[in-house]
Amino acid sequence: MRLIDTSTLTLKEFPTSNQRYAILSHTWGADGEEVSYQDMTAHVVSEATKKKPGWRKIEKTCELARTHHGLQLAWIDTCCIDKRSSAELSEAINSMFRWYQEAETCFAFLSDVTWDPLNSLHQSRWFTRGWTLQELIAPKNVAFFNSDWTLFGTKASLTSELAFKTGIPRGILLHEITLDDVPVAARMSWASMRETTREEDLAYCLLGLFDIHMPMLYGEGRKAFLRLQEEIMRRTADMSIFLWTDPDSSRTYSGLLAETPAHFRYMQTVRIAEAETQRRTDFRP
Repeated sequence: MRLIDTSTLTLKEFPTSNQRYAILSHTWGADGEEVSYQDMTAHVVSEATKKKPGWRKIEKTCELARTHHGLQLAWIDTCCIDKRSSAELSEAINSMFRWYQEAETCFAFLSDVTWDPLNSLHQSRWFTRGWTLQELIAPKNVAFFNSDWTLFGTKASLTSELAFKTGIPRGILLHEITLDDVPVAARMSWASMRETTREEDLAYCLLGLFDIHMPMLYGEGRKAFLRLQEEIMRRTADMSIFLWTDPDSSRTYSGLLAETPAHFRYMQTVRIAEAETQRRTDFRP
C-alpha cells in the first residue's frame, strides 16, 4: 500500500495496509486538476503541480490528519495509485472498500458545498458519484468539509440527513448492522442514481458492498455489471438479485440479470423476508 507522509508530503511504500492513516473522499476535478502519482514522484514537485486544485486537497488532508488526529500517514486515490499499471489499478480497486474501512478517519471534501452546508448538502455532486458510495459506507468515522475546508458535520451527526438523501439505512451508516443483513436488491438501489465516468466502474465501485473480488476489464462496457451479478450469485443464494425492473417499457424481452444498477431504483425497501417470499412465489415448482 502506498501512503503519503503527512509531514513531508512524499509517498511511502508499505507491504500491507496495517498502518494508521487518514483517507480522503472527494469528487475528481476536470482533467489536469488532480495531482497524479507521476506528479508526486517527480524528482522535485513542480510549481505547476503545486498550483493544481488537487495539491490543496493533499495539503489539507495531510494537515488535518497530522494536527487533528496525530496521524503521520494519509491515502488519496488520485496520487497513491500508479494508474499506468493495470495490475496495481486492479489490486487497488479490489482493495478499496477495505482501505476505507480500515482508515482511522475519512475526510469527505464536498467542493461544491459553500456557505450554507446543511441546505446545499443534498445538491452536492458527491452524492451522485459511484465511488463515493463505498466511501460513505465503509469508514466508521467520516468528517464532512465544505469548499473552504470548514468542518460542518460527521457521519454520526448527519445520519438522518444522509439516510434520507441516499436511501441507506441508519443501521448501515452507523455500523449497527452488516451489509449482509440487507438484500442484494436493496444494496443495488443505493447506486441506482449514481454515475461514473467509465461505464465499467458502475460495477467495479460496488465490489466492496458485496465482498466480491474480480479482475478489471476496461472495455467490456455493461458486461462488467453482468459479471458482478454472476459473482454475487456464486457467493450468495439471495434471490432478491432478480427483483429489478426495466424502465424501457418498449422492449419485449430482457435477460435474467439487470443491465445497470438503475434497474434496482425502486428496491430500497426490500427486506430479507420479502425477498424470500418473492422467491417462493416466483420459483414454485
